[in-house]
Amino acid sequence: MAPPLLNLDGIKLTFGGTPLLDGAALSASAGEKIALVGRNGSGKSTLLKIAAGMIEPQDGEVFRQPSATVRYLPQMPDMDGFATVRAYLEAGLGPADDPHRATYLMEHLGLTGEERPSDLSGGEARRAALARVMAPEPDILLLDEPTNHLDLSVIEWLEEELARTSSAVILISHDRRFLERVTRATVWLDRGQTRRLDKGFAHFEEWRDRVLEEEEREQHKLGRQIVREEHWLRYGVTARRKRNMRRLGELQTMRQRFRSHRGAEGTATMVASDAAESGKLVIEAKGIDKSFGDLTVVKGFSTRIQRGDRVGLVGPNGAGKTTLLKMLTGELAPDAGTVRLGVNLEIATLDQKREAVDPAETLAHYLTDGRGENLLVNGEQRHVVSYMKDFLFKPEQARTPVRELSGGERARLLLARVLARPANLLVLDEPTNDLDMETLELLQELVAGFAGTVILVSHDRDFLDRTVTSVIAPEGSGRWIEYAGGYSDMLAQRGGSKLEDRKARSKAEAAEVSPRAEQAAPKGPAKKLSFKQKFALDSLPKKIEAVTASIARLENNIADPAFYERDPVSFQKTIAALDKERTTLAALEEEWLELEMLREEMEG
Repeated sequence: MAPPLLNLDGIKLTFGGTPLLDGAALSASAGEKIALVGRNGSGKSTLLKIAAGMIEPQDGEVFRQPSATVRYLPQMPDMDGFATVRAYLEAGLGPADDPHRATYLMEHLGLTGEERPSDLSGGEARRAALARVMAPEPDILLLDEPTNHLDLSVIEWLEEELARTSSAVILISHDRRFLERVTRATVWLDRGQTRRLDKGFAHFEEWRDRVLEEEEREQHKLGRQIVREEHWLRYGVTARRKRNMRRLGELQTMRQRFRSHRGAEGTATMVASDAAESGKLVIEAKGIDKSFGDLTVVKGFSTRIQRGDRVGLVGPNGAGKTTLLKMLTGELAPDAGTVRLGVNLEIATLDQKREAVDPAETLAHYLTDGRGENLLVNGEQRHVVSYMKDFLFKPEQARTPVRELSGGERARLLLARVLARPANLLVLDEPTNDLDMETLELLQELVAGFAGTVILVSHDRDFLDRTVTSVIAPEGSGRWIEYAGGYSDMLAQRGGSKLEDRKARSKAEAAEVSPRAEQAAPKGPAKKLSFKQKFALDSLPKKIEAVTASIARLENNIADPAFYERDPVSFQKTIAALDKERTTLAALEEEWLELEMLREEMEG
């Protein structure tokens, strides 16, 4: 194995209280691609800064090859003092570095170099910072959340660029698909210590679960051993004759190990507050247009979103995702066309702009809107501290100003506020930013199992694949198309092309075929089910099974002869729910039968 370019060993660092890093280790050899993973607040960014030489540990060894060059990408790049992006990039180049490399990176990252840093959006600033650290082609690249605020096309390009580079790469990211495609080793920072797996992130979660299960077994065995030793000291024959000091000392050591063991970090509890059920039709858009000056953002878009749908919006930054989202939810009026919202809608929105929160406001005040120390969650009064614990906040943080939170903690705080409000339509704009893996998994389960309707904007391909039932994507010139399934299903329907390739091809097609000529072209009979029909045919049996199980539970409840006498109101509600479920089952079975007959007709 090649000697390491970077080696950290026995790193210790404490900011008062429990050590943040307690014997952590990290090493990288030439060309290695390493994922650094762990919970929010576990010290990942701090360890990366120690590797970059920006922070000195209180103990431990830090070794860097004297000739090795290191470049570090922070979460918040500092561009103060630079007139243009090009000046910012060139300041990061050494005398022997190729300036054309900076130009190449700017072109692929959608920058001209003439932009003023003060005018950059979050995504543009992130792209400029990426170009600066990658331009010198350093021996070691340390990347802290490189995909934050990047659109999908840039993320996919970055994957390929990092796969090609000869630099050793250590990166922190919440984007699971990105980590799976880039990394070949994984370092897990947990409770101040590190464990290394010489496999990429795709193997991490299974390995992590095995490690935690083994740790739990070992702790249980230690507890049983302490009980046996205590019994021997009290009742053993040797103990009655003469105290065995060696065994007493071993018992004290075991007790200390047992007490000092830091269990695995807790898991957030996410439950969305239910509102009354919305109507079957949630949103209907017909031929909506939106332009800003000469820029056409949306042109002739139509869709029907029904109760229970989970719709994802994807596309490059600036394509108009947020604009389309605001039109669909009635926040922004279209220039042409109509948007009709369904009845009984209760909308809860997670805004992408985290800075909208007053940084001086305390966590408790923000969650309760300043209305005392309680809030209403799912119809129940909850003390704000108790509710905060569900999202992994400590009781003493109730009076902490928002400005002192990390990016991940702020993301959890915003989710806590949104999910406390009764809703049957969740609107989530970039909900996965800054969340750790475990919290991301919980959010994914919440979205996938939400009884109402969800519309979300995301660049996280894995999250989209696991949650949404359809994807709306831009095709160029203001055209948007809805595809059944997740992000991977969308790519399959497009022939596997990436967003940037599809955008370029759609412009060429638009130049060759006018919309009028396209509409005039005769369409032959369908030879097979559409993707949406096939998706429905495959998913309906699961829905039918779930509704059938629900009916069985409700019938079992009303079969209790004492139910009506005990609670007549609940009995009537159960009867109404049973009638509704039976109606739903009949509709699902009829839809499945029609699709099945259509399939047999086409194939037979």
